[in-house]
Amino acid sequence: MKNQITIRLEEPEDYRETENLVRESFWNVYKPGCSEHYVLHVLRDDPDFVKELDFIMELDGRMIGQNIFVKTKIVSDDGRDIPVLMMGPICITPELQRSGYGKKLLDFTLEKAAELGCGAVLFEGNIGFYGKSGFTYAKDFSIRYNDMPADADTSFFLCKELLPGYLDGVIGAFRSPQGYFVKDEDVEAFDRDFPPKQKLKLPGQLF
Repeated sequence: MKNQITIRLEEPEDYRETENLVRESFWNVYKPGCSEHYVLHVLRDDPDFVKELDFIMELDGRMIGQNIFVKTKIVSDDGRDIPVLMMGPICITPELQRSGYGKKLLDFTLEKAAELGCGAVLFEGNIGFYGKSGFTYAKDFSIRYNDMPADADTSFFLCKELLPGYLDGVIGAFRSPQGYFVKDEDVEAFDRDFPPKQKLKLPGQLF
């Protein structure tokens, strides 16, 4: 049957193909080149990586998308640590973006996270897309982004409760998992194992 979509857990034999998919999807998007494929590579060995939520999407047997989740916390102003998940990288192969596959993958993986009992997911992304799956601005939950001041523009920082009311009464600062912070020289070394691609400085890049 044509156009058969499968979403399944990633297996070790998928790793390089998944990393290449992530590389193709993020190349020159936020900066010249990208680091997301190396971030994924590093996170798989992180103790906070949620293997039960490491998904890939296939179309007619060809890998076209992926999503992951990592455990982290909100440090509440009253001294509590509130367990949450950070999502991503999440991607769909460039030629199939804006075709509905991303939302299918996102909604499926969020549902699986809820089934595991996860209370809330935080993410850096575009409210125009992720709002369609129930994300809103994290500041609406009184959640600050790392050490940025409360009045800073954090419109990129999104949150979705998976358990209704999970963040009621929580005021505090999100802590990005350390695995997302990688060194440029490590990215460069890792990237040399992939087919050469040209780094371009393009309008709209963040870095």
